[in-house]
Amino acid sequence: MSVVFVLIIIGILVASAFLLAFIWAVRNGQFDDSYTPSVRILFDDPTPKEENESDLSTDKPQKKQSK
Repeated sequence: MSVVFVLIIIGILVASAFLLAFIWAVRNGQFDDSYTPSVRILFDDPTPKEENESDLSTDKPQKKQSK
């Protein structure tokens, strides 16, 4: 039973060490992205789809309407 307490304490220490390392990294700017804003202009904007795109297709012959 005492082994369980030792493992819990070790787990808490390891988890707190990772938390402190994460906080340190965030405060020192490790996750700041300075590259993407400079190349964002190079990416194309998505083109809007036309409303009548299916009406403009010429692949299928149109049927004649009979009266």
